[in-house]
Amino acid sequence: QVQLVESGGGLVQPGGSLRLSCAASGVIFRINAMGWYRKAPGEERELVATITSSGSTSYADSVKGRFTISRDNAKNTMYLQMNSLKPEDTAVYSCNADHFDPRSVWTHVYWGQGTQVTVSS
Repeated sequence: QVQLVESGGGLVQPGGSLRLSCAASGVIFRINAMGWYRKAPGEERELVATITSSGSTSYADSVKGRFTISRDNAKNTMYLQMNSLKPEDTAVYSCNADHFDPRSVWTHVYWGQGTQVTVSS
């Protein structure tokens, strides 16, 4: 069982920055890809960014050039540096991780509970 805990959310003014963290704990064998998602009220959940175990990244067009995803494999932690924040970035941000357990045929995707990010003046 793997637990994911997000932190770093909060209230920030437009143009400000926040850094989110997603820490994995529990019985960890190997974490493959990880990702950040967000869900605003009344909207569908949106993929924000992903990162593979080797560090390859991808971003939603809406955050390219403003957000940076990274991870520290030794700490089983992923980060999302968010700069030049806009009101439309307001959402609950959640992380997920694709975990490989050698005792199972399939990998399993775990999710965190989410952290609120509010961009408002």
